[in-house]
Amino acid sequence: MGVFALAMISVSAIIALRNLPTLAKNGFSIVIILSIAAFLFFIPIALVCAELASGWPKEGGIYAWVKEAFGEKSGALAVWLEWAESVVWLPAVLMFISANIAYVLRPELADNRYFMFTVMTVVLWAGTLLNCFSTKTSGWVSTIGIIAGSILPGLAIIGLGAYWFQSGHPIEIEFTRQSLLPELSLSSMAYFTVIALGFAGIEVASFYVQDVKKPQRNFPIAICIAASLIIVLYMLGALSVAMVVPKADLNLSSGMMQAMEIFFGALNAPWATPCFALLTVVGALALLNTWILGPSKGLLASAENGDLPKFARRTNRYHSPVAILLMQGFIGTALLSMNLFIPTVNQFYWIFQTQAAQLILMMYFMVFISVIKLRYSQPEVPRNFVIPGGKFGVWLVAGTGAIFCIFAFLVGFIPPEEYQIGSQLQYSGILIAGIILFSMPPFVWQWMKTKKG
Repeated sequence: MGVFALAMISVSAIIALRNLPTLAKNGFSIVIILSIAAFLFFIPIALVCAELASGWPKEGGIYAWVKEAFGEKSGALAVWLEWAESVVWLPAVLMFISANIAYVLRPELADNRYFMFTVMTVVLWAGTLLNCFSTKTSGWVSTIGIIAGSILPGLAIIGLGAYWFQSGHPIEIEFTRQSLLPELSLSSMAYFTVIALGFAGIEVASFYVQDVKKPQRNFPIAICIAASLIIVLYMLGALSVAMVVPKADLNLSSGMMQAMEIFFGALNAPWATPCFALLTVVGALALLNTWILGPSKGLLASAENGDLPKFARRTNRYHSPVAILLMQGFIGTALLSMNLFIPTVNQFYWIFQTQAAQLILMMYFMVFISVIKLRYSQPEVPRNFVIPGGKFGVWLVAGTGAIFCIFAFLVGFIPPEEYQIGSQLQYSGILIAGIILFSMPPFVWQWMKTKKG
């Protein structure tokens, strides 16, 4: 596999247009914010996963890596966190899909809680049932969806933004040196938490390190290319949205369609808005399809090792983890019902993004410290790719990523004022309760197994 092919795999595993409205909330400063997040988190986790995948290319991925470093219980917790993050993330992506479906039918339906809940539930269970069949069926759905629903609409929104910028239309953000600098407040720092979620998935590329020509040289080059492309796409797409939709009016789930309504309205082509919405629905469905099955297969490896109850090992004739998929569907449905009670759509969207990001940051922290531990405990294991710089290099790369994980995890408890639910104490309490609830099952099962033994 060449450099370009690996870079494209990395881009397709991460890029998601649903992130654009959240990024657009930062205005011109998103340029600096994305660059900082890439250097402190995205590139380090890519390099760390590449070394681990080349040294321990076992089924289970993150489960196998953390298990090698810290034992079976830690591996089980890491893969559980990856799966739990995907479950908590479901409401956010399903709300994005439902809001875009509303724009295909009638835009005002995006504010109807019962319509949104119904569509989200139907889409969730349709995706769950699809992934109960062969991965071949799941695979071609993802491939077509990424091209038609993410790459093409992404290029379109960037092109429309460029047209708007040079055409003399009013612009809702300032392009000045002062506006380039992020706000130095804890509440604005909370955006680093959800940006980390937007970069999640780079470990997918590491599984291909065994197939790369000259991995020690080519893998870092491919990751730098992928990082540059992702940052540019996110940056230009977010600025395109921010230029036309005022920050106060920007909806986190349907903000991209708000921008497209304005773009196509200026071009006297309102009929194009529902067409664009339909394409983005296809792309989001492809992303959803990938993430419904991927973490579930990782959790299956943990279940087959005895780290979960026996029912979690159940598969069907297509070797799909049906028990885990059904469990995921029922938990996801329960989380979706919260849309009927949380005051605003933006608060619902934000809190689930933040909770999912905190869970995945806990998992990535375990991966960062695992690569350091394995450099000392198993230095004799051959690795096709090694983080350059010896032990100093691995401490620098993994240490930087681990510190970023801690920082992004903590600032997630301090939301921007418009997304806070109740008091600061109540908001933090909701997130802490969620972290405990979604982290506890592996410990409970290990306790029950030990007691039974």
